[in-house]
Amino acid sequence: MSNENIDKGQALFAEIYGQDMADGCRAFGDSGEGFGSLQAKWTLEFPFGQIWTRDEQLPRKLRSFAVLGMLIGQGQVDEIKYHTKMGIANGLTRVEFEEIFYSTLVYAGFPAANTAKAAMLEAFAELEAEGKTIP
Repeated sequence: MSNENIDKGQALFAEIYGQDMADGCRAFGDSGEGFGSLQAKWTLEFPFGQIWTRDEQLPRKLRSFAVLGMLIGQGQVDEIKYHTKMGIANGLTRVEFEEIFYSTLVYAGFPAANTAKAAMLEAFAELEAEGKTIP
């Protein structure tokens, strides 16, 4: 894969999670040292650089809907938190998150949905503590 994809991925990662976090991820991936350094590189290169930048095929807001549904079904609490923050940056509203939660009650089950609800509320609280508004 090309540096172009890594550059695109780093730019998008910075937009969502901040420049410092994106630069840190890039530096760790570029170092080739330390446990998981390739994962950092691949994260910028593939999901952020190739998948999340395919706006013409599927807008990021809709991609966030789909990814959150998959993560909730898998019970991936930490990823649900990260993708809640990403979903907000991609234009999801609190009402839309609540509708995702209601849908997962039926299709993923009450325990998975309740776990997701807690992770979403935690992400909202962290963003609000940073002074960000949740639409």
